Amino acid sequence: MLAAEKLINQHIPGNYFAPEHYVQGDTELGLIENREGARLIALPETFLNALNQSLEHEVGPAADVVLKQCGRWWGKNFYRRFTSEVSQYYGKTLAEMEMVEFLQSLKECWKTYGWGLIDFDFGAYSQGFLVVKTQYSAFAKTRNVQDRPSCLIEVGLLSAFFSQLTGRELDGVQTSCESMQAEWNYFILGLPERVKVAQAWLAEAQDHDTILARLCTAQPGTVAS
Repeated sequence: MLAAEKLINQHIPGNYFAPEHYVQGDTELGLIENREGARLIALPETFLNALNQSLEHEVGPAADVVLKQCGRWWGKNFYRRFTSEVSQYYGKTLAEMEMVEFLQSLKECWKTYGWGLIDFDFGAYSQGFLVVKTQYSAFAKTRNVQDRPSCLIEVGLLSAFFSQLTGRELDGVQTSCESMQAEWNYFILGLPERVKVAQAWLAEAQDHDTILARLCTAQPGTVAS
């Protein structure tokens, strides 16, 4: 009987980011909050289009740098909020969570925030790289750039998030983009001095698999030919 009562009274955490529980507020009044009462901001497609067009007009080619820096700032704040909410809900720090539990929480969070789908590939982890892929990205959809990957905000966000998580300064490069008719947006994260060489390969229109393979075989501080 005691065992049964203990089982009944035991709290088994579910999906913290389930949309029906996480997003609350009065949409008619324009008030959106998460389940902790923190304000959320909706970014409509019209706003994102206007943001991209304004940056292109004001700073030209430097728009990529501005968007990436905005993403890095966003990623640092996103990491703090994600860590606080998940740790409080599950009663343990991220370091104490199983990897599959952490990744599932991040996937659910990404989807509920309206950022599309996200997944991870650790196949090149032993070579010092993490591959992230996203789909249905609003950032790819709302930027009128077709000659190069366009999700610079996501590059900055992911770089900052995993820099905070690992305690090492990381940078990222986008190697595939939905704005260029790809099925997924691919990002490669690693140490800045190792991923920066990929920019030249992107300019040569090399695909994701080729770039990743060349990064994995290149020696740190050198450029693979």
